[in-house]
Amino acid sequence: MEELLDPARVHVRRERDGYVDLLGDDDDPTGSGPGQRLMVSRMLPLIYERVWRPIGGRLLMGGVDMATEHRTAVEMLALGNVAERERRRRSALASQANPKFVLDVACGTGGFTRRFADVVGPEGVVVGVDASGTMLAQAVREGGGAKYVRASASALPFRDGSFDAVCCFAALYLIEEPLAALAEIARVLAPGGRVALLSSVARGPLPAGVADAMVRPLTGVRIFGRDDLTGELRRQGLIDIRQKMRGLAQFVSARRA
Repeated sequence: MEELLDPARVHVRRERDGYVDLLGDDDDPTGSGPGQRLMVSRMLPLIYERVWRPIGGRLLMGGVDMATEHRTAVEMLALGNVAERERRRRSALASQANPKFVLDVACGTGGFTRRFADVVGPEGVVVGVDASGTMLAQAVREGGGAKYVRASASALPFRDGSFDAVCCFAALYLIEEPLAALAEIARVLAPGGRVALLSSVARGPLPAGVADAMVRPLTGVRIFGRDDLTGELRRQGLIDIRQKMRGLAQFVSARRA
């Protein structure tokens, strides 16, 4: 992972609870809304993957379960095809196999991060980033082959173009500066690399601005308009932008030319 970090973007560094902490003690970018404060609590990480996230996902997406979400993310990032190709390559050219670099932004307790590590195999490098130390500590306890970094999604500590795939599922709506986070995701995406997003979207009779003004003060969850994420990815120079709606959620994928 060391080769992925940009020294100019790393100002504080400590090893803590099995992850690399690049934020200071007083540096908390998670925000002050109810949803954000839950993410840095000590209790939520203990039930996040097995209770909180599955229930929330089913409510948001009209019944989609976690296995389907994991499979969708892998497909959107084209990791399955890469893994199959790498398995074939390893049988004949093991010493020459190229690693696959995958970033999971706002990874929480690492459910998707571990899935990506399983798919890309030992030649891949999978990194999970989150601003919550309690979430990352739980991710480390869950095990798996991924590495974890505490950092802000809106100021990623990695070099330009360093990842072949970047995922951010069910998190952008809680990030204080989501468009800045999208710009950072685009910055660290390598040529030909893919991005996969899952976030909220306004799909009722109310305009997105009205829905957001009603929901965000109570929950901390931002309600995006239909063109907010796709438009920002387009402004960042990404291509092959695709969007699929499911319930109150949107799946968005794109590629760096």
